[in-house]
Amino acid sequence: MEYVRLGATGLRVSRLCLGCMSYGDPSSVVEGSPMRWDWVLREDAARPFFRRAIEAGINFFDTANVYSFGASEEVTGRALKEFSRREDVVLATKVWGQMRPGANGGGLSRKAILHEIDASLRRLGTDYVDLYQIHRWDPETPIEETMGALHDVVRSGKARYLGASSMRAWQFAKAQRVASERGWTPFVSMQNHYNLLFREEEREMNPLCVDQGVGLIPWSPLARGRLARGARGGATVRSQADRFGKAMYGPTEAADQAVLEAVERVAAARGRSTAEVALAWLLSRPGVAAPIVGATRLEHLDAALAAVGLVLEPSETAALEEPYRPHPGPGF
Repeated sequence: MEYVRLGATGLRVSRLCLGCMSYGDPSSVVEGSPMRWDWVLREDAARPFFRRAIEAGINFFDTANVYSFGASEEVTGRALKEFSRREDVVLATKVWGQMRPGANGGGLSRKAILHEIDASLRRLGTDYVDLYQIHRWDPETPIEETMGALHDVVRSGKARYLGASSMRAWQFAKAQRVASERGWTPFVSMQNHYNLLFREEEREMNPLCVDQGVGLIPWSPLARGRLARGARGGATVRSQADRFGKAMYGPTEAADQAVLEAVERVAAARGRSTAEVALAWLLSRPGVAAPIVGATRLEHLDAALAAVGLVLEPSETAALEEPYRPHPGPGF
């Protein structure tokens, strides 16, 4: 395994982060929430993935309070306690999603943040997280309130670093400016939607983060499995019920097909899988520290591990990038 600093910090993370959204409780529901987790693995089925990741040298694990409405954090916390030492792993979680009915059951108000960090720590079975991230932008809460509350979370010792996820570049810049002007803790990472099928972040967010020393930890590095399944890949249990994924990729399916075919050609010439090639491309992009990979089969995780160290030739990179066409919408 290779390790890099997360942005401009001294924190060293593995080149892959295991995304833990896939592990939790398929029966989890919250009244009023449209989210469903039918496809996730229960704890017994999830444990081998944590073991394999840690044995392979992965030290970075990402979850969120809203994944299986808390069950993912519980599974993640118990698995990491069983297979590793707390000081050896970089544990990340997120706040924003609706966790319970009521006017203050989600969002990024001071009330929500201070309640949810304590709830996450209880579920994770730890007294701090290494990276506490806002899952999305909250247009109903002043960013000054959010950044002040997050700073207090760090000052209290409940988080070591702060990160953000999926927003407009101007919103991220505004949050960072507020933190700088007030002497508060800034974000050190951006977890954004970035892969060979969605490269819109190359226009604004990625250059901003590279310029400011903010580490990129992209989510959906394989476009919700599309880049792994290839141009002729079939549907999966998750993809069939994935309304979010269909909204992101459905409108550009024809244009995406050319990218998928290019990935297949490069993979065939290399004797590697399409997942390995797509991840190798992402790992080579400026500012990318650790793509967040999800796995519900051990071979998925093995393919991701095989991508670390795979170096593409400039001609291969050009062939992968040439068919891309702009995608409508922000991708989040």
